Amino acid sequence: MSKFDWSDLDARLLQLLVAVVEAGSITGAAQRLGVTQSAVSHLLEKLRGIVGDPLFVKSGRGIVATARAEALAVQARDLLGELERFARSGEFDPARWQTTFTIAANDFQRDLLLPALMARLRSAAPGVALRVIPSGVPSLEMLRSEHCQLVISPRPPDGADILQKRLFEDCYRVFYDPAVRKPPGSRTEYLAADHITVLYEPRRPLDLDQHLARKGIQRRFAIMVPDFSGLPPFIRGSDMLATVPARLQSHLLRDLASVEPPVPCPPLPMYMIWHARHQADAAHRWLRAALESVVAQEVG
Repeated sequence: MSKFDWSDLDARLLQLLVAVVEAGSITGAAQRLGVTQSAVSHLLEKLRGIVGDPLFVKSGRGIVATARAEALAVQARDLLGELERFARSGEFDPARWQTTFTIAANDFQRDLLLPALMARLRSAAPGVALRVIPSGVPSLEMLRSEHCQLVISPRPPDGADILQKRLFEDCYRVFYDPAVRKPPGSRTEYLAADHITVLYEPRRPLDLDQHLARKGIQRRFAIMVPDFSGLPPFIRGSDMLATVPARLQSHLLRDLASVEPPVPCPPLPMYMIWHARHQADAAHRWLRAALESVVAQEVG
């Protein structure tokens, strides 16, 4: 193994490592960094020489990170965050902020809030690129490893170093196609109908579906889709029902009708969640405040 020469290591190499690990390809990393593939390959060879590890190996037609590359990428994200905070050690000016900020959110939260947040960023912080990844069931590791800087989810992970703030609360509505059927007029009609729901990978049901099942309220799910965006094509033109968050009616399900569920449903809280390391960071505080402003505007 070659000796680690600190003088050869800089932020560009750290950014390169993170980009290739996250993109899973030289091409994807080059696109993200705005450089050529040959430049990425050249810097990658330099980094390999510094750390004495191949970092990435061929797998089929692509590449996969070695265990050492994965471990170094975690450290690289922390170091890049420290360098960014060092550069912003004076008064924070969002107009001069240059970064890629990663938010984890499933499609409900993403479509409801993040287009308006991006509009604010383009106006007040044009140097910020927003990267959106699925949150699934948020894990502690997502935030501890800097896989993302903020999560929007109804399920905050439980950890002493994880902070959260409630953004809003939603309720559930039963959506249907009014051109095909009438709304379920009773609990009996509701339970007799075919239903469509969201089942996240790997087989993680919605909180509501788990709640109703625990209460002994059994429904027949004719189809299960991996996210909310899969609902409309199956509801339109069918007599199926979907019991999902009411605020989907403002965008994704706007052309469908809805009624209150004929069975008791709990409220749906929504939180923004972040790691304690970012609590006092001026840039992170600014973005959290911007998200709260979007919520006030879009959700009320």
